[in-house]
Amino acid sequence: MFLPEVEKAVPGGLRGLEIKAAKAVGLPIPQILHLFAFKPDRTRHLMNFTQGVMRGPSPLSPGQRELIAALVSRKNDCPF
Repeated sequence: MFLPEVEKAVPGGLRGLEIKAAKAVGLPIPQILHLFAFKPDRTRHLMNFTQGVMRGPSPLSPGQRELIAALVSRKNDCPF
C-alpha cells in the first residue's frame, strides 16, 4: 500500500468490522477497504456513489456491471 499509516490504523466503521473479520480467518483484504475504514465519515459518500452506480436503476443488470468493473480492473492490473 502507498499509505502504510492508513493500513496500520485501527479500522473504524462497517469496513473496519469487515477488515477484522477477514483478518481473523486469514482472508486477503482489498486495499480500498483500509481507506474506507481509515476515515469512514469521509468515504461514506464514495461508497454510496459506488452502490448507486453498481446497484441503481440501469439498462444493465448488476451482474453485467460487476463483470465490466472486473474486466476494467484486470486491464488496469488492479486486483479485483
